[in-house]
Order: sequence, then C-alpha cells, then structure tokens
Amino acid sequence: MYRPLPECVTIRKSGIEGLGLFAVKDIPIGTNLGESHRKDNADWLRAPLGAFYNHSESPNCIKSEVYKNPFRTWMNLLTLREIKAGEELTVNYTLYKVK
Repeated sequence: MYRPLPECVTIRKSGIEGLGLFAVKDIPIGTNLGESHRKDNADWLRAPLGAFYNHSESPNCIKSEVYKNPFRTWMNLLTLREIKAGEELTVNYTLYKVK
C-alpha cells in the first residue's frame, strides 16, 4: 500500500510557517524518511514529504541526493540527529539550491 508519508511523521500547524512535518515517535539519527524531491529534466517536483517541511538555520534533517543522471535526480530526507516525538522536522534550504 502506498503511504505518502512515513508512519513516524504527520502534518500539523507549525509555529514556523503554515503547516509542517512533525515526528509522532522518536526517530533515530541517520533515518532515511524517503523521497522529498525529484527533478525530471529541468523541473523540480515535490513529493508529499517535501511539500511540508519548514526552513531552519539549525535543521534536524537534510535533503540528500540519492540518484542522479542527466535527466533525473532524486532527493531523500535524512535525519541529522535524533528527533523526539512532537518535534518539527526542518531543513536549511533556499529556493534554488538543493544541498
């Protein structure tokens, strides 16, 4: 069965901006939460996971390139440290630069 989000996160109102991703249980450091973005040719597309996390100057997650060829790139969301239940998942991002 397809799940747009991993079982360990949910979407709810964020104190940062609009809606955000929140841990529903503790998530270990180095956890691959799944696909956040995909680039097909020149267009970046957000997966459900990538549509709801917010920016932070001290993020607890990072986008990581997991596959790349001249026509497609896949980015996954990885935890940088342990995330406690109830904590918002954040990434340091800019509009045009994917780290």
